[in-house]
Amino acid sequence: MTRRAHIAMIGTPAVSHTLPSLEIIRELANRGHRVTYANDPVLADPVTGTGAELVPYTTTLPADDSEWPDDPIGGMDVFLREAVAQLPVLRAAYDGDRPDLFLYDIAGYPARVLGLDWGIPSVQLSPTYVAWADYERTAMEGLRSLPGAAEYFARFDAWLADNGVTHLDHASFPGRPDRCLALIPREMQPFADTVADTVTFVGPCLGERADQGEWRRPADADRVLLVSLGSAYTNRPGFYRACLEAFGDLPGWHVVLQTGRYVDPAALGRIPDNVETRAWVPQLSVLSQADAFVTHAGMGGCSEGLYHGVPMIAVPQAVDQFQNADRLVELGVARRLDTEEATPSRLRAALLELTSDSEAARRLADISARLRKGGTSYAADLVEAELPS
Repeated sequence: MTRRAHIAMIGTPAVSHTLPSLEIIRELANRGHRVTYANDPVLADPVTGTGAELVPYTTTLPADDSEWPDDPIGGMDVFLREAVAQLPVLRAAYDGDRPDLFLYDIAGYPARVLGLDWGIPSVQLSPTYVAWADYERTAMEGLRSLPGAAEYFARFDAWLADNGVTHLDHASFPGRPDRCLALIPREMQPFADTVADTVTFVGPCLGERADQGEWRRPADADRVLLVSLGSAYTNRPGFYRACLEAFGDLPGWHVVLQTGRYVDPAALGRIPDNVETRAWVPQLSVLSQADAFVTHAGMGGCSEGLYHGVPMIAVPQAVDQFQNADRLVELGVARRLDTEEATPSRLRAALLELTSDSEAARRLADISARLRKGGTSYAADLVEAELPS
């Protein structure tokens, strides 16, 4: 039997970075381990709800979605500045309470720094792509040509060197962890066959998320459609109006439209009888009963859609969502419509075409069945395997 250990998770106070690994934390706590979780108190409830102890710090990340930089280098620099600010805070918090093992989000850089400094093993829990064999050339070279890149990478390297990390640089430190569990379907990973053996694709680790509530399918709904742009790209009233026109009063369909915190449904005009609008929905509960999913193609949404075997209409908004959308199309389980193409007629046509595609249904069933063989318990086993003897 695995001994009881202190496992420390270093998180990132963003929903898309936190939700994917919460069930692993819950499982480790249920197995009797003491789990501490460093994060901003804004996420205290979901963190402590797993049975973990919150180690609080004050984030420097933008509080509002509109404050995030649009360019990739600016976005990466936000996370580096967060790490620079949090490292001394976390060093002080854990110096007298050192864990047996560090877990960390892809942006939880201080965990690896402290692990290397203190001789403690660390495992990255990645909610998105991991590096492939040719990553430094095919991905990093493009980033290095962007404005501000040279200065950003120089700051990253200087920060590493200042903290005694001299054998890794700005590419290998975040991209080549000693051990990594990828919390995404292997089908979503670029060049998956070339990923290092130190990475294991455990797939989505999903739980009931009872704290988010339960959604029940109406008795008269022949089919259910979920429309959600996630948590960060929801200020899209024009898109929601297009969806209302496309899917409103569509025979046999019940539509769940998540509008987010920025858009008042009253500003969208007439809401058809077959549409329910909510600022936030218990997405897993809806997807478990859904027949189709209009999504911004964030990695979390893609993973959850594949896990539940739901065909998707991908309307990407930013960052990796465009690549995710293309990958879903390549898998034969989705249609991609960019925002300017997402007219009512094209949205409706995509829905009717996709949900009548028997080959898409077969592929989704195969992927869903495979993903259900991995998940939370498997991931927790792999974490325990990294504990020092």
